[in-house]
Amino acid sequence: MTFTGFNEQDFDVFEVPGLEARMKVLISDVRPKLEAIGEQLAPFVTELCGEEMFPHVAKHARRTVNPPKDTWIAWAPSKRGYKAYPHFEVGMFASHLFIVFAIIYESPNKEVFARQLDKQLQEIHDHLPGNYYWSMDHMAPQGIPHAEMTKEQFRTLIQKLTTVKKSEVVCGLRLERNDPRVQDGERLLKLVRSTFEQLLPLYKMASHPE
Repeated sequence: MTFTGFNEQDFDVFEVPGLEARMKVLISDVRPKLEAIGEQLAPFVTELCGEEMFPHVAKHARRTVNPPKDTWIAWAPSKRGYKAYPHFEVGMFASHLFIVFAIIYESPNKEVFARQLDKQLQEIHDHLPGNYYWSMDHMAPQGIPHAEMTKEQFRTLIQKLTTVKKSEVVCGLRLERNDPRVQDGERLLKLVRSTFEQLLPLYKMASHPE
């Protein structure tokens, strides 16, 4: 399948009431597009990271009652899964699409990343575009724009990653659902590539700290 972009109906999936009904539409309409992105970009992400990166589409398999508020495709250096590793994601909430680097709470690399972020904070601050955002909860659509992140907020982020078992970090780009680039497959894939290139230092800090 060639990825052609996301339309309004794709985002409306998250308004479908009930777990079973929402998952049915998610699997039939949205998941094939995420899988297409995953397969089309896997060679690029592999070359970018210097190691084989495998695509993993969100299955939402643990859910028994509440329907998912978001969904995504992730790339990680393991065929078996992505949650234990620093990884890249493209995904969507009802309101927007996100293109991010992430370390979620299952990963033991949080402390490695925190130490490197502490050492390289000024370089990262200067490197990332101001319209990127940071979040410490991958399940929440909100975040703080990079341009508004203070040193105190970075210190809090670093401290939590080091001391709080359930801590996590997400950084990247948010596009509103009506952004024309979201609906244009070729433009969106180009933007994902350039965003991952910008985020690569974060991945390297978490994966190859020395």
